[in-house]
Amino acid sequence: MSQIITSSPTHRIAIDVGGTFVDYVLLDEATGSISIEKQLSTPERIVDEVMTGLGRLPVDLAATSIFHGTTVALNTIVQERGVKVGLLTTMGFRDVLEIGRGSRPEIYNPLFREPPPLVERYMRREISGRLDARGAEVMPLDLDQVDREVDALLADGAESIAVCFLHSYANSAHEELAAARIRERHPQIALAVSHELVKEWREFERTSTTVLNAYVQPPFKRYIDVLAARLTEAGYRNPLAVMQSNGGVSAARRAADRPITTLESGPAGGVIGASVLAAELGLKNVICSDVGGTTVDLALIEDGAIIERNQTKIAGRPVLGPTIDILSAGIGGGSIAWIDPRGSLRVGPRSAGSSPGPACFGLGGEQPTVTDCHLVLGSLDPDRFLGNRIRLDTAAAQRAIDRLAAELDLGRDELATGILKIAESHMTGAIRSITVKRGLDPRDFTLISYGGGGGFFAVAVAEELGVTSIVVPTASATFSAWGIVTSDYREDSSRTMVRPINAQSAVEIIEVAKMLSDENIERLAEHNFDTGRIRSFSRCDVRFAGQEYAVTVGIDDAWFDDPDILLDRLSDRFVESHRRLYGHGEAGAPLELVTVRVRSIGHVSRPTFPTVADHGAPVPIASRETYFRAAGARVPTPVYDRDNLSRNFSIEGPAIVEEWTTTTLVPPGWTVHVDSIGNLILNAKKEG
Repeated sequence: MSQIITSSPTHRIAIDVGGTFVDYVLLDEATGSISIEKQLSTPERIVDEVMTGLGRLPVDLAATSIFHGTTVALNTIVQERGVKVGLLTTMGFRDVLEIGRGSRPEIYNPLFREPPPLVERYMRREISGRLDARGAEVMPLDLDQVDREVDALLADGAESIAVCFLHSYANSAHEELAAARIRERHPQIALAVSHELVKEWREFERTSTTVLNAYVQPPFKRYIDVLAARLTEAGYRNPLAVMQSNGGVSAARRAADRPITTLESGPAGGVIGASVLAAELGLKNVICSDVGGTTVDLALIEDGAIIERNQTKIAGRPVLGPTIDILSAGIGGGSIAWIDPRGSLRVGPRSAGSSPGPACFGLGGEQPTVTDCHLVLGSLDPDRFLGNRIRLDTAAAQRAIDRLAAELDLGRDELATGILKIAESHMTGAIRSITVKRGLDPRDFTLISYGGGGGFFAVAVAEELGVTSIVVPTASATFSAWGIVTSDYREDSSRTMVRPINAQSAVEIIEVAKMLSDENIERLAEHNFDTGRIRSFSRCDVRFAGQEYAVTVGIDDAWFDDPDILLDRLSDRFVESHRRLYGHGEAGAPLELVTVRVRSIGHVSRPTFPTVADHGAPVPIASRETYFRAAGARVPTPVYDRDNLSRNFSIEGPAIVEEWTTTTLVPPGWTVHVDSIGNLILNAKKEG
C-alpha cells in the first residue's frame, strides 16, 4: 500500500463496519454537505458488502480519500478466531500470562475464572538475556537460542511470533536484536514486538498487549490487503486510513502492523463526532450514546474534554495504550429476548445480527428482538425501513412475540413494552456506571443519542437518568461514520521512566517529550502533512511517592521553556487533579514521575455545518397508533419526515420523526425542535 497521494481528493468517505450494518458517509470537502448509505453487514462477506455500499455513493472513488472504522480486530479477539501464537519471553517469565496480577476481579464469586491465556504453555519459550529496571544489561541476549526456539515454535504450528522481554520499555536493545534476527531468517512470519507497540512498564499487561496484537495481526492484515486491492480495482488512488481507538486515524499500512490500536475503531468515531458537534453547540458536558444493532457504546465528554484511559480490557484481557474510555453493553436493536432457566425474561447480550436478523426482517429469524417490539408497538413504519430496501414483516414480529408471551402468560403489547423496559434498564445502568460511580451527576449532562436505535431510546433513557436535554444529530444512524470522516490523524508515543520529580527529572521530561514528538511527527509526515499543521500535546503520569496508581496530568507548551516552571506547575496541577479525583492531596509531598506521553495530531479540515432551509410549516406525512408508556396506551401519533422539517420547527409530543435510516420518538411530556444545522433538540417540558 503506497503512502504517496496520487490524486487530490475533493471528497472524504467514512466506512464504519458494525455488527448489523455497514455505514457510509460521503463528505463534500468544499460545501460540507453529506450523503449517507447503509448496507447489511455479513461477517463472511464483509469486503463484498463494503464494496457494494461504496458503489451506491454518488462519487468517483479516484476523487476521494477513505477513512475506515473496522471491527475485525475486536471480533477476532472476542470470538477467539485468531492465529496460533508463539511467545518469546525472558528466562523465568514463561507463566506471566497465567499469573497475571494475582488479583480476583470478583472476589465473592467462587466460580469466577480469568480467561485462559491465548498462548498455550508449550508455545511460550524462555530466552536467556536480562536487563535491569534502568535498562542496563545484566546478561547478554542469546541469539542462538532465539533461532532455536523460533524454529521450534514454527515447527509446532505458530503463525505469528510475539516478543516481550523484561524491562524493554527502558532499553529495547534485546528486543531489537531478536526482532531483526527473526525478520532476517523468517521474513514471512507475522511479528509483534512489545517496544514497537508500547514502551511502558507492567510486564503482564505489556505481554498481554503484545500477544493480542500477534493473535489478530495476520487476519487483520489479510482483510486490509484484500480491501485495499478491491478499492484499487474500483479506481481508488489514495492511501487508505484506519480509525484508531485513540480517536484519530492512521495509515492502513501502519494499522496492519498494530491492529491492537483499532479495537474501538467504530465507537471512537462516534465520540469524536459528538465532540465536534458539542463544540459547535457550545455543550461542555455530554453523554455520548451510540445504540447499534448489537451493542450500545457509551462515553463521556466532561468540561469539553473526551475522557480517555491508558489501559483497557478486551474479553477480560488487559491492553495497554491510549483509548477513548468507551463502555459497551450487549444491548441493541437486534438483541434477542429470551427466558432463563429460572423463568425470568432476559434481553441480550445475544443478537440476531443481520443474518438471520430480527423476525421482522423476514430472513429466517424467529426469536423476538428489540426491533420487533418497536414494530409491533407502532414505533416503526414497515414500509419505510431503510428506504424500503427491507419490507418489515409485522406478522412475523407478532408471531415471535406471541410465542414468548404465551410462555410468560402475558399479552403481546405487555411483553413488548416489558422487553423495551429491560433494554432501557441495561442502557441506564451502563450510563450510571460511567457517571454516578465516578461521582458525576447525569443531570448535569446533555445526551447526544445516535446510531440506528438512538432515537428510539433517547427519551426513555433520559427520563430514567433525570436528563432534560437531548440532541439527535443529523444523519444520526450513520453518525459514527460522520465522526470518522471528521477525524484527525493521530500518533501516540509514551515512555515509562520511574523516578522522583525534581530539577533533574524536569530536564529529562523536556528531552523525552521532544524525542517522542519528533517520532510522532516523522510518522505523520508519511501522510504529506506540513510540519506546521502538526501539533503535539504532552502529558505525564504522576503519583505521590509510594503510591501504586498514577494520575495523568497535561503539560502546557509554555512550561517547556524552563525546567523550574515545569517542575512547579506540574506538581501543582497533579495535586489539584488528585484532590478532584480522590478528595485529598498534600501540596509539597514527594512526587514520582511514572510515564511521559505525547500525542501528535495532523489536523484535517473540519467540515462546515450546512444551514437548514426554511420550508415553512411541515405537515405530518402520516398518523399511526403508537404505544407510549407515559400514556399507558396506544395513542394517535403524527409522523413527520425529517428531510422536510424546517429550521426552528417545533412540536410537542407525542410525535414521530422518521428518516430513511432511523426513527426518533417524542413521547408526551417532551418537545422537539430543529436547530439551524438540522439537529433534533428534545427537551422535557417543565412541570407547572
